[in-house]
Amino acid sequence: MNALHLWLRHETRTTERRTPVVPADARRLVESGVTLTVEESPQRVFPIEAYEEAGCRVAGTGTWVSAPSDAVVLGLKELPDEPAALTHRHVFFGHAYKQQPGAETLLRRFLAGGGTLLDLEYLVDDDGRRLAAFGYWAGYLGAALAVLHHRGRLRTPLRPTSKEELDAELAGDGGQLKALVIGALGRSGRGARVALEAAGIEPTCWDLAETRDLDRHALLEHELMVNTVLTTSPVPPFLTDKDLDEPGRRLRTLCDVTCDVGSPMNVLPVYDTTTDWTEPVRRLRERPALDLIAIDNLPSLLPLEASVDFSAALLPMLLEFETGGAWGRGLDRFRQACREIGAREGEFRDA
Repeated sequence: MNALHLWLRHETRTTERRTPVVPADARRLVESGVTLTVEESPQRVFPIEAYEEAGCRVAGTGTWVSAPSDAVVLGLKELPDEPAALTHRHVFFGHAYKQQPGAETLLRRFLAGGGTLLDLEYLVDDDGRRLAAFGYWAGYLGAALAVLHHRGRLRTPLRPTSKEELDAELAGDGGQLKALVIGALGRSGRGARVALEAAGIEPTCWDLAETRDLDRHALLEHELMVNTVLTTSPVPPFLTDKDLDEPGRRLRTLCDVTCDVGSPMNVLPVYDTTTDWTEPVRRLRERPALDLIAIDNLPSLLPLEASVDFSAALLPMLLEFETGGAWGRGLDRFRQACREIGAREGEFRDA
C-alpha cells in the first residue's frame, strides 16, 4: 500500500473552529511516515504555523478539490455544495445514513464522482461504540447553555470560550432547578451531568431503563431537560406537540444535543430547524413559555478542549488507516447506503 496522504481541509462553516487533528498529533503522523497537507484556515483554533513546525505541508483554503487522487480529505462538518461530483475519499461527519435532509444529495455526489465517504459517526468498534467523538463536550455545552439561558444569563451571539470561563459563569448562585438528563450514562450524558454539577444542580438521570417505557408526565415535571440520546432505529418520541400543549407542563427550557431533526430517528419531533450561535434559543410555546436550544456544532464553542480530546482518540485510527476493522465497517456502511439509493431507483423505474 502506498504511504498515506491526509489532506486536512478548511471548514466552510464560519463558526467551526475545531480540527480533527491538532499539531502535536500531526507531528506524530508525519513522524510515522504519513504525508499531511493542511489547508490554511483563518478560523481554526490552531495557527497554520503550528502545523508547519510539525512537518506538515501547507495548501491554500479549499484546494482539496484538486488534491492528488490518492489523498484522503479529512474534515469535520459539511462540505461546500461544489463540486457536484466527489472523487476523493473523505473522512468527516456526513450525517447521511439516517435519511436526514440532504443525505441522498450528498451520497449522489459521491456516486457521481466515484469517491467514498468514511463517516466519523460510523467509525466504531466491534460492539458498535464510536471510537472518536465530541459527545462529552456537546453534552457539557448543551447543559451549560441551557442553565445560563434558564437563569437569564446567556449572552448572545455565542462566542468560543474556555472551560474555566464557562465553569465560572455556571458557578453563580441561580437557586434550585429541577433538571433532567436523558441518555445520562453515555458520553454526552456524562458531559451534561458535569456541567450541571458545576452549576450546583443535581439532575434526574434517565437512560435506557427509563426510556423503554417513558413517563411523559414525570418528564414534564422538570423545568429543564437535556436530551443526549442518539438512536440508530426509530423509537417512540420522548416529546410530542401534544405534550408541549399540556397546561400543567413545568418544562421551560429544552436542549436537544443530538439535533437529529428531519430524521425518522428523531426522538424530539417538536421542531423542524436547528438554532445557531447568533440566535441560539427559539421559543416553542408562549403559555407556559418553552424555549429550545438545538445547536449542531456545540463543541466548537470550546474548540481547544474539544479538538485535543477528539484528535487523541482519532490518532490511533489514522495510524492504522485501512488496516483496522473500523475503517472496513465504515466503508461497508457507505456501500450499503449507496445500494439503498440504487434499490429505490429500481423501485421507481418499476412502478
